[in-house]
Amino acid sequence: MQRNYTNRRYLDALNQKVLVFDGAMGTNLQKMNLTAKEFGGEQYNGCNDYLVISCPEVVEKVHRSFLEVGWM
Repeated sequence: MQRNYTNRRYLDALNQKVLVFDGAMGTNLQKMNLTAKEFGGEQYNGCNDYLVISCPEVVEKVHRSFLEVGWM
C-alpha cells in the first residue's frame, strides 16, 4: 500500500541526518488497553516490540500522534 504524506518534515530530515525518534511509546501503548490478541497471542502479551509484527497499525498510530504534535 502506498501512502501519501502531507507532512514530510521527518522523512526529509532522515535524508539529511541521523535522528533519534523517542517518546513515551510504552506509556502510550499501555493507554490503549491492548489484549493478548493484539500482541499476537498469550505468549507475546505485553511484548510491545512484537506489536510491529502482530499489530503494526497500533505502533503507527502512536508514531503518527507524535508527528502530529510536532515532535521532531
